[in-house]
Amino acid sequence: MTVSEAYVVDGVRTAVGKKNGALAHTHPADIGGRVLCELITRTGIDPVAVDDVIFGCLDGIGPQASNVARTSWLAGGLPEAVPAVTLDRQCGSSQQALHFAAQGVMSGTADLVVAGGTQNMSTIPIAVSALLGEQFGHPDATSRSEGWQVRFGDQEFSQFRAADLIAEHWDISRGEMESFALESHRRAAAAIDEGYFVDQIVPIGDFAIDEGPRRNTSLEKMGALQPLSEGGRITAAVSSQISDGAAAILVASEDAVAEHGLRPKARVHQMTVRGDDPVMMLTAPIIATRLALDKAGMTIDDIDLFEANEAFASVVLAWQRELGIPLEKVNVNGGAIALGHPLGATGARLIIDLIEELRRADLRFGLVTMCQGGGQANATIIERLQ
Repeated sequence: MTVSEAYVVDGVRTAVGKKNGALAHTHPADIGGRVLCELITRTGIDPVAVDDVIFGCLDGIGPQASNVARTSWLAGGLPEAVPAVTLDRQCGSSQQALHFAAQGVMSGTADLVVAGGTQNMSTIPIAVSALLGEQFGHPDATSRSEGWQVRFGDQEFSQFRAADLIAEHWDISRGEMESFALESHRRAAAAIDEGYFVDQIVPIGDFAIDEGPRRNTSLEKMGALQPLSEGGRITAAVSSQISDGAAAILVASEDAVAEHGLRPKARVHQMTVRGDDPVMMLTAPIIATRLALDKAGMTIDDIDLFEANEAFASVVLAWQRELGIPLEKVNVNGGAIALGHPLGATGARLIIDLIEELRRADLRFGLVTMCQGGGQANATIIERLQ
């Protein structure tokens, strides 16, 4: 059996709305439907030819319930014959959606698959679905089952504690993280001013510019904030922003590229997902990146640009320090500290931004990785084609 290449034809995203911002009152299926409709329009394909739609979304309750991938496709006015599925690999959900789409194409079981995600965190706060168990009389609404507690004990499991543990383990100071965060805002604002995101963003009404970057922030303002936990180093300033948004990517096989006359922008070169300590939780990008490079027969020096999701500054700085990655190659247009992190959509947004930056800078290889709840991470190596 011949294995097909998996090509990225194009990708689009919304501008990222901040908490209670421009997208706060827009239904997540309408946010998702907008990018899906635009993706079909831009690529020029007959939407009936799409084999599947794979969308990431966390906290599938309320407007995000009932398979929001499917409701997004239908809300976009697209054909009923095309199926869709929603997945949850925590923050890496839409990056995993791309992996599943590429794997479907490479296996020969699909030719055209849409991957992406949608999230409205203003309407559905992070982890709210876990709290619903209390309303149904469950004694423990968290994921800490009896088996879990036997294995890990009755200790606190949270991303905030994990971010502090990472800062402590790698001896990353609060000042170092605040400098990193300030640079994220600076890079994001510069990218917006240069128009780097314009072509990848589909407007929703008049909303077409990312709301997150803070042009007037400073080290002094960051330094005045209280830590999120007593005695910790992590503050809101060095954390990703609560956000709303969606993104979608069309993945095609070699046969589909020829049949539909497509001109892919990139090729999926390598895909990896790994797990790590669920207590430290956010360290898996280190081992996922190492494994992806090893499987691809590549080194850090072979990668021209990196996107490492800025869940917290400590996560990216520990990853960068452990692997010896030059910071000038990392998140060159800013990251989630500035641009925001709509959980189910961020992975796809990072891949779209990476491809467009590789094209703009005339570079070849890029790598995307992001930490995930439960101690997991995806790593994706992309090769630009045009």
